[in-house]
Amino acid sequence: MSSPVLLVIAHGSRDPRHAATVHALTARVRALRPGLRVETGFLDFNAPSVPRVLERLAAEGAGEVVALPLLLTRAFHAKSDIPAVLREARAALPRLRVRQAEVLGPSPLLNAALERRLYEAGVRPGDRGSTGLVLASAGSSDPEAIAVIAEIARELRHTGWCSVRPAFASAVSAGGLSRTEDAVRALRAEGVRRVAVAPYVIAPGRLPDRIAAGAAEAGAEVLAGVLGPAPELARLLLHRYDGAHAATARPVAVSA
Repeated sequence: MSSPVLLVIAHGSRDPRHAATVHALTARVRALRPGLRVETGFLDFNAPSVPRVLERLAAEGAGEVVALPLLLTRAFHAKSDIPAVLREARAALPRLRVRQAEVLGPSPLLNAALERRLYEAGVRPGDRGSTGLVLASAGSSDPEAIAVIAEIARELRHTGWCSVRPAFASAVSAGGLSRTEDAVRALRAEGVRRVAVAPYVIAPGRLPDRIAAGAAEAGAEVLAGVLGPAPELARLLLHRYDGAHAATARPVAVSA
């Protein structure tokens, strides 16, 4: 039997850099596993949409699809939007078996990709003890997503950074996460002289630009790039795909 198709589901953006980054990432996945069919679908703004990709796959005779949310936390899109889209597709395309894979985070591979970007931006391994780190995520009102970001910040603190603060690009959250510029200033108030900002986001766009603006406004010494098509991220996509493929089939209609 042929392997299921991997359908990477991205949010989409009016910013052309977003789709270009997603396609670069899926190209890296294909290079890591030649022979695996990898498709990309978007929830909004970009084409092709997820329903159109599934309709095309069904028309071509595909039997099984692993739908992988290109998301770092289990927030609204993972819990609501994507399951709803897949439920509708499953009802309309009964011969096509669709499984939803887990979101990407948290994962040691994401932490490794994050550190790769920091090193590329000029941080050296020996700098950790004298450098404060701002873990800047896009933002969410979902308590589970907020808790995950806070826990990742705690984990990073134990890897040698002198201090780590989580931050949101979108808004100050009820969970106590601040804006990027506020987190940088808070580290300064602690006496940290060198601050690095690490965007915990996959692709460029409005919110990553807001992270960069906040880092510049507050005078952070280092701004890492977005995770993008990092090799660790490509490996993680395949790990999530393999996990969904190996698991017992679970109906998409069940609420996540």
